[in-house]
Amino acid sequence: MTDFDRHAVRTFRFTRCSFDAETGAVALGYAFDDGPEMLETVLVPGAPFTLEPARAQAVQRALRLLHLVAGVSYYKAAVPPAIVIEGEGIDDATAALLTSIYENGLGEFAYRNGLTLRGKIQFPVGETHPVGGTSVPMLPLSPVGGTSVPMLSGEKLSGLKSLLQGVSLPEGALVAIGGGKDSLVSIEALRALGVPQTVAWVGSSPLIKACAERTGLPTLNIGRTLSPLLFDYNKRGALNGHIPVTAVNSALLVLAALLHGHGQVVFSNERSASYGSLIPGTGEVNHQWSKGWDFERAFAAYLRTHVAADLHYYSLLRPYSELAVARQFAKLDRYDRHFSSCNRNFHLLGERPAQRWCGVCPKCHFVFLALAPFMPKPRLMGIFGRNLLDEPEQAAGFDALLEYRDHKPFECVGEGRESRAAFDALADSPAWREDALVKRYAAEIRPQLEPAERGLAPLLVASDEHGIPDGLGERLRAHFGA
Repeated sequence: MTDFDRHAVRTFRFTRCSFDAETGAVALGYAFDDGPEMLETVLVPGAPFTLEPARAQAVQRALRLLHLVAGVSYYKAAVPPAIVIEGEGIDDATAALLTSIYENGLGEFAYRNGLTLRGKIQFPVGETHPVGGTSVPMLPLSPVGGTSVPMLSGEKLSGLKSLLQGVSLPEGALVAIGGGKDSLVSIEALRALGVPQTVAWVGSSPLIKACAERTGLPTLNIGRTLSPLLFDYNKRGALNGHIPVTAVNSALLVLAALLHGHGQVVFSNERSASYGSLIPGTGEVNHQWSKGWDFERAFAAYLRTHVAADLHYYSLLRPYSELAVARQFAKLDRYDRHFSSCNRNFHLLGERPAQRWCGVCPKCHFVFLALAPFMPKPRLMGIFGRNLLDEPEQAAGFDALLEYRDHKPFECVGEGRESRAAFDALADSPAWREDALVKRYAAEIRPQLEPAERGLAPLLVASDEHGIPDGLGERLRAHFGA
């Protein structure tokens, strides 16, 4: 087996994309230089799809966007200096969105691999390249709704205007479910507010499937299979690391929403997702950048101008902190034996925990800590099977959450001030204050903090910075009691 020499790679190519309306199958092709094609496949259930022409056009635009965004999984293997998009070129707005997704979404990947990506990722604007420059043919686009629809990839905004206004979508929501507390809070909030919804997820996780079925709502499980060639490259020394998976899943759900006739694509990213880890000598690196407000705002705006003007993309939990979401989840109990936020359950490769919670990763630490101020101790220990705050050997993990002697972990966890506020509340709680790590916090860490850094109440107040549609945000705030 020869090594994969990323330094010899000069070009990353977007080779082709196609959608088959009869089967719901999507094909996304990529390649390095003149090498073999890496072909990703996606399956959207519900075929055959018959759509009116305006929505069929929107589906093709969403397909093109998915192709470009999902390429981040493959581009990172070599990060070559040149990018070629075969077929019609893209406009300035598309290039700007993609550059932001690749630069910021690969921030942790770049940091861990000692790379500098800013200013080096150049998506070509307006360039037209022949499709299948080697032996890779463009798959034909299947007719959608009985009419063959050409690929729309580089339209001018003036040409898009009438098409965008012609897409008629109902108000039903396609809601991303990830198996953790956040999406379950969103689902139950939308249920209480009377919003029709279908819960959707990508991949074959049995844990997510069980949570989705537990909701009792209609479900949509999208299949995604990465190219086996990518894994082969990784075994041979290609670069690997974290990608902006929420950006990819967002593009997948947009395509599915248009096919199934949903007017809303809803995620459950709270405002804490906008804050990264502060690395000495490097600055901020945000593991969950594509869960943050900057991505949400840019992606939603792009969808309105380039895909479908009446498709609403937003996070229902954007106004709230992780602690506010935890407080809301504690009011539910139907998911105690089904949910898990432990990321070891969702790794593509490697061993999974025997239980739903491994108890030693940053996600387990943070979820336990965030729920503790709002949930009876026996209930929380029943969920995790142990008391993580009474295990002295886990002090270093909780210190990172507190940003004490370490930076915030590269995980989807809350801000340091949220962890400090939660510990502070527990230090004053008769139920928790005698536990080893809570006692340590009270004796060693709290005396070093200013009173303003410790309050729980300010973190439970909703923010006005969000993209929730008019009217729904006010009703949601009333539902949350904040």
